[in-house]
Amino acid sequence: FTRLTTPLGPMIAMAERRGLVLLEFLDRPALTREVEALQNRHGYAVAPGHNVHLQQIDTELALYFAGKLTEFKVPLHLPGTEFSRQVWAELAKIPYGQTSTYGTIAARLGKPGASRAVGLANGHNRISIVLPCHRVIGADGSLTGYGGGQPRKAFLLRLENAAVQVTRQL
Repeated sequence: FTRLTTPLGPMIAMAERRGLVLLEFLDRPALTREVEALQNRHGYAVAPGHNVHLQQIDTELALYFAGKLTEFKVPLHLPGTEFSRQVWAELAKIPYGQTSTYGTIAARLGKPGASRAVGLANGHNRISIVLPCHRVIGADGSLTGYGGGQPRKAFLLRLENAAVQVTRQL
């Protein structure tokens, strides 16, 4: 893992040989739980260091916050349940500058009544910003929850000029 500096505060990035496994704000309340899950459920040893994926995410985040990057290329490794991985795959499809809703994602997965389950899986996303859970808003256009805090979510959506655009592709 390594610490990264961003305009929204310090973040921690963790990666293994297959890709980035965690990117979170250091003050996120769920961070300890997420790291413990990676250690206990998925067998990760957590140690400071650097690798090519950590260097890449540091560079890509700097470009993203400078408004010069709209699509992350850093490889990801996403241990989790099958449903969570399906939700995270849908998050990855939300284009820069657009938003979606929990209900839309549930419908895309063929589970139109599963908005709350989608919200829960969205909340278990360990790759902040890169897997853009900040692009998921309430059906009424409200910002709803965000593990990094709603002010950060609003900042990210403003950065992407996405505050009021809702994508409802099925």
